Amino acid sequence: MTTNSHQTDTIGQTDQKTILVGVTDIFFYTKVRDVLMSQGYQILRARTQEDIAEKASTTIPSAFILNMNDDRLDAFRGLEILKADARLKAIPILAFANHEEVDTFNRARALGVTKIVSRNEFSTRLKDLLEEILLNA
Repeated sequence: MTTNSHQTDTIGQTDQKTILVGVTDIFFYTKVRDVLMSQGYQILRARTQEDIAEKASTTIPSAFILNMNDDRLDAFRGLEILKADARLKAIPILAFANHEEVDTFNRARALGVTKIVSRNEFSTRLKDLLEEILLNA
């Protein structure tokens, strides 16, 4: 048994230091990546809803992060894909959206998002929000 806590677990087990990030905007993704990598996380980036399923099936991440307003990534379809896979159902999901989009917040919650916050709150509190959903998972 190895003591390397950063190793990828075998297929079917959660990798405690990997986060799947569904954000296509390169500048916003870079900000998210920098925050998470500074905390020791590995990042898998999903650019399409198909990417979400493919990447989540190879290494089961400890959490998902989704931009619910991404015009190039159908986050709602991505959520449906995640929740349809028994291995991925229990993985916590942190989502963010424009604060005035109440319908988006409600629909995301109905599809099983662990926590959804405004884009501004996500930007300023990413580390704390991620820790919160992982702690309560």
